Amino acid sequence: MRFIYIIFSIIVFSFQVNASSGQFVQPNNLYPKVKLLTSHGDIIVELDRSRAPITVNNFLSYVKQQSYNNTLFHRLEPEFVLQGGGYDSNYQPIEELKPIFNESGNGLKNQIGTIAMARLNDPHSATSQFFFNLQDNAHLDPGRTWGYAVFGYITEGHDVIEKIRAIQTDTSVELGWPNVPVEKVILKTVIVLPEQ
Repeated sequence: MRFIYIIFSIIVFSFQVNASSGQFVQPNNLYPKVKLLTSHGDIIVELDRSRAPITVNNFLSYVKQQSYNNTLFHRLEPEFVLQGGGYDSNYQPIEELKPIFNESGNGLKNQIGTIAMARLNDPHSATSQFFFNLQDNAHLDPGRTWGYAVFGYITEGHDVIEKIRAIQTDTSVELGWPNVPVEKVILKTVIVLPEQ
């Protein structure tokens, strides 16, 4: 009887893990759209599962688990990137899933208005953090070395991005980093939009 209970528990746990995976969010939709509700307005992004399936499913996993709720855009370089997805509104790191394979060679470029995964020096270290390219950043594309994986682009909310770009930045006491918005830019939640 105990053996059956253990097997049942493993099956239930496996289902819960799999059910929270982004691959089950509109699984037949190659271009799901999400709405990012921020403290400065809404941004709609079309994700590209045809070119970056691992990255899109990873992002949607965080969305489904509501991990991005009340997180900060903690890095703003107006002529470079707007980065978020790593810290809550109290500057505490959010819980991360396992790092993913870098899909930077998918043909998508780090051009203005695209969304891409942030990572450490290890090319395959991306977890939850992402950034919007605020200009064409060709040096982030792959070449002789790995680049940064683009996985979608902004379809609505460019005015919101421009509003955020104008916010003053400074070195954060909490993070000890430069280029942190003085006025908190909060990502309230991310919603997957219905298929069209």
